[in-house]
Amino acid sequence: MFAAYFDCPGGPENLYMKEVMKPDPGEGEVLVKVSASALNRADLLQRRGKYPPPKGASEILGLEAAGSVAGLGPGCSGRWSVGDAAMALLSGGGQAQYVTVPEGLLMPVPKDMTFIQAAAIPEAWLTAFQLLHFVGKVQEGERVLIHAGASGVGMAAIQLVRLAKAVPIVTAGTQEKLEATAKAGAAAGFNYKTEDFSEKVLEFTQGSGVDIILDCVGASYWEKNLNCLSTDGRWIIYGLLSGGEIHGDLLARLLSKRASIHSSLLRSRDKEASVFVFPQYKERLVRAFTQEVLPHFSEGASPRLQPLVDSVYPLHAIAEAHRAMEENKNIGKIVIEIPV
Repeated sequence: MFAAYFDCPGGPENLYMKEVMKPDPGEGEVLVKVSASALNRADLLQRRGKYPPPKGASEILGLEAAGSVAGLGPGCSGRWSVGDAAMALLSGGGQAQYVTVPEGLLMPVPKDMTFIQAAAIPEAWLTAFQLLHFVGKVQEGERVLIHAGASGVGMAAIQLVRLAKAVPIVTAGTQEKLEATAKAGAAAGFNYKTEDFSEKVLEFTQGSGVDIILDCVGASYWEKNLNCLSTDGRWIIYGLLSGGEIHGDLLARLLSKRASIHSSLLRSRDKEASVFVFPQYKERLVRAFTQEVLPHFSEGASPRLQPLVDSVYPLHAIAEAHRAMEENKNIGKIVIEIPV
């Protein structure tokens, strides 16, 4: 089969489409014929040699995929049949013609949705759902500040905050991105390049601040985050685009607000299977998402949720897709179409 590959860490020019061995499904695994995958920041970091896959995971890029069931390994429960349309959360291997997936990490593709659209769901939407519900414990009426609001996770988080009957507020770097977040349901949005978002957030919330911050930026935002975080607020860090080294009295400022910092990485969860951990974290997450959120992607649902696809690249143009994400111009997900 063909897969996105690189022989040594470096720039996008190191990427190419390589012929590799097709995987065989193991105990409790499903083989999926992939029609589409999607790009994530983790793929860029892995390509640079800064984010290796968890132990036992595929070294092929791709943390999500959508396609059809092509085979079942021994011990599968019977939930899936060959030919079923499915999408999957992965630790790697999605940007290839075939991938094996533990059956508990598969989800049905919503009715009337294409594989291109479905590929934009698993990593971004499950990350946002996890941050809001498993980590942040969002409550009705709370205000949630979402950094990188026009990213895949950001656009998902806006809609999930609305679904939870809470109030989404975003930051983004261009007027075009802010308009897109408003269309997705953001109650307010601020340009972090031209405005002090902490002052604007306090103004919008009449001085009370936000209850939850979803932060993929890190160090450069710490002071402004604490400025606009409410008393007893939750600051959730899931990325460090600006680095992790902080200079300043973070702990005193945090303590004065009785605030808490949480951190979360989804990819490394359950990286070593154990018979003593059941159901595993990712399986619980996928099950909760499937039950509580997935029905809202179907036509006629209220409210209706929609994945946002920015652009589609064929697998042989994987380097171009990486360059597009590095330019930080995408609104929503960059999807990779896999050849038949």
